[in-house]
Amino acid sequence: MTAPKRPSAAWHDVHGILLFDKPQGLSSNQALQKVRHLFRAEKAGHTGSLDPLATGLLPLCFGEATKIAGLLLGSRKAYEAEALLGATTTTDDAEGELLQRREVPPLDDAAIRAALAPLTGRITQVPPIYSALKQGGLPLYARARAGEDVQATPREVEVQRFELIGRSGDRLRLLVECGSGTYVRSLVRDLGEKLGCGAHVTALRRLWVEPFLAPRMHTLDELARIAEVDPVALDALLLPLEQGLAAYPQARLDAGQAHRLSRGQTIAWPGPAGPCVALDPDGRAVALAEVADGRLRAVRGFNPGKATGASA
Repeated sequence: MTAPKRPSAAWHDVHGILLFDKPQGLSSNQALQKVRHLFRAEKAGHTGSLDPLATGLLPLCFGEATKIAGLLLGSRKAYEAEALLGATTTTDDAEGELLQRREVPPLDDAAIRAALAPLTGRITQVPPIYSALKQGGLPLYARARAGEDVQATPREVEVQRFELIGRSGDRLRLLVECGSGTYVRSLVRDLGEKLGCGAHVTALRRLWVEPFLAPRMHTLDELARIAEVDPVALDALLLPLEQGLAAYPQARLDAGQAHRLSRGQTIAWPGPAGPCVALDPDGRAVALAEVADGRLRAVRGFNPGKATGASA
């Protein structure tokens, strides 16, 4: 007789941040939905898109932590990229169609580093036309796939580091540290033009997202193995939302202050002006807050009773 199947765990209310190692071939939303299904999580969101070609850190937010997904989206990030010189594509990476092949001139490492220098700092960048940026309410990639003549609007981005870390013939290994909204594909495309031969991204891995500078990432296979035994056990892998706010100054409140702030009241506060995270006596985030004119007010409130892995 066939043994009856163990009933699947019920969908439940999960809170926290998962440092997910996105595999190649999945969009960020596809990855999110697969992980959300494994966690049986009621509410989840990702923190900004990684191209299907890309692998690496994609913080996924559950429950209360979805309130800070936008903050992580705007954080500084680091990537390791592989670029192939001598060829350009429609998408500026290996997933696109070949546009042009050009001869790669004799280049030493010094010449490559000289071309990298102007692409570092506060620069103006033209995003790829195959990107999720919207124009007239539609993503650019949708317009491009429909055959429209798409012109992406240039914008300023911040690139802290763009360095050559390895080379094998016409293939370059590059390290990128950049601010929100920077496209590594565009950096590589522009580098290829500066070198006079064109280039495109053949591999891309996100190494970290601030404040997770040395992340312990979890793969889809690892999550699936745990979920096969007990989906609720996955909750132990989640980080509290407070770790996502680690870069903010802290305002440590007593119980009375935490209660008043959570009720929308301002409280007298002697700290320096600016944004901060307000914590209750147990170190749980009450609110993303702001100090101005000696008063502390909540900008975005949290429910400190909903801890990592808590289920309803």
